[in-house]
Amino acid sequence: MRLSLPRRAATALTASSLALALTLAVAPVAADDTDPAPPDGVGLPPVPAVAGLPIVSLPTDLLVPQFLGAPARERPIKHPRIAQAPTLAENGRSSMHNDAYSSDAYQVSGPLGRDLQVTSASYGIRECATMTFDRRGRIQALCGGLEGFVMMLIDPDTLEPLAQLETSRRDLSSGANPFTDICGGTYFYLDHRDRALVTTNTGELWEIVQTPGPGLKRTRSWDVLAGLPEDDCVVAVTPDWKGRDWFFTQGGYAGTLDRKTGKVRTVRLKRPKGPVEGIFNSVSADETGAVYAVSTHATYRLDAGRRGKPRITWRLRYDRGSEQKPGMLSQGSGTTPTLIGKRWLVIADNADPRTQILAIDRRPGVPRKRRLHCRVPVLPSGASTTENSLVAAGRSVMIENNYGYTGPASTIGRSTTPGFERVLIRPRGKCRVAWRSKEIAPTSVPKASVGNGLVYAYTKPEGAETFDAWYLTAIDIRTGNTAWSQLTGTGSQWNNHYAAIYLGPDGAAYIATMTGLIRFQDGDR
Repeated sequence: MRLSLPRRAATALTASSLALALTLAVAPVAADDTDPAPPDGVGLPPVPAVAGLPIVSLPTDLLVPQFLGAPARERPIKHPRIAQAPTLAENGRSSMHNDAYSSDAYQVSGPLGRDLQVTSASYGIRECATMTFDRRGRIQALCGGLEGFVMMLIDPDTLEPLAQLETSRRDLSSGANPFTDICGGTYFYLDHRDRALVTTNTGELWEIVQTPGPGLKRTRSWDVLAGLPEDDCVVAVTPDWKGRDWFFTQGGYAGTLDRKTGKVRTVRLKRPKGPVEGIFNSVSADETGAVYAVSTHATYRLDAGRRGKPRITWRLRYDRGSEQKPGMLSQGSGTTPTLIGKRWLVIADNADPRTQILAIDRRPGVPRKRRLHCRVPVLPSGASTTENSLVAAGRSVMIENNYGYTGPASTIGRSTTPGFERVLIRPRGKCRVAWRSKEIAPTSVPKASVGNGLVYAYTKPEGAETFDAWYLTAIDIRTGNTAWSQLTGTGSQWNNHYAAIYLGPDGAAYIATMTGLIRFQDGDR
């Protein structure tokens, strides 16, 4: 199913201009109090609290379809076991990509499209790209805006902010583009005790705990970039199976942190005498003790050696193409390594003229020449790329096309290149494309519900560019057919700008926008 919407160019320009103005003009709403400074009295000044007001809707919402398709039937998909990391929050609750395997797959059944109830809340110019769910089911999110980054605790039903703590301030005079700068404000993880380990743009890792009230408080911090180049920054963090913390930098360093002693040890990710390799995405870990990362040149397995010092176990180069494609943050893979079962590690490369899905045998002892199991070209020739993680479902992955998305302005009055595909990973024989969809998802991190057999994407369909209409779309994982699409709204304030879709413990779906958060739940629940 594809949308066919009326085209009214004059209205489109007016609506888009108004939407952009609203996006830039919305400011945080002051509350009665703010969170205290860190216990040592040194840190960032407190920031005003924000109220969960509805995201601004436009009259053009009435000119586009509100719901297309029909409710889906629950058809679970068998998925290989995802091991539970001992110190991470429960699978599905711990990080942007759900679990240590970065599966982007949920066991819970998400919305089926029955009388969908849609709730939205505005937090000003602030997007909660990484969201987790604590043991009480509350949302704990790292939210970024023009001013910097804030950790927020949010009611999962009303979307009202319960507490917040600023973690980083942006230096807008540095020249960094706030819409593409991922230094210290994109990734964090929540552990099994509801403690967060958070990246900051000062090169520190913060431990943040929840306090009665409720509140959020920094308890400890570690400067993990000491001795590294001054222009480097922390991008990603994860624990390994022994609870050791790993961090990765945009300059291509991998490091371990011993929280008890504060000892930091690092290794450079690069081929001897090779070029600098950057890290622009998250990382994964498995029960063998390994941590996996994808640089701008290669895929890595790392293990901790004596006294926790990181060492490179193997490195596998991929085709990084000839240029940084429109839609990418770097010239290289835009994917986090996705782990499936005990054997596979799957990424997308940056090859010309078509991106390829690579299935890698990550098992210990596999000969180097046999480590790359298969590669499958995907998406349109000359217009293919993804800056978002692959989504696992069964022994397959799904990829969305982000070609042409260069920032919020690139989808005002237009959309990007279509393409959403599923690739089957076969233990024997060739891997292959199972289906191709023409849905257009400019920038979302899609998610699968293996509990109901649907994959969710955030789409801006052909024809929707006239009114800048955005939809949550559910696609049948088995067939690639679109089941339904639910309008969120018209205007650039509904752009999600690389944020992920999430499913809560009760099956509600969430998507962050540049100005807030949206919740979707079936009406019969």
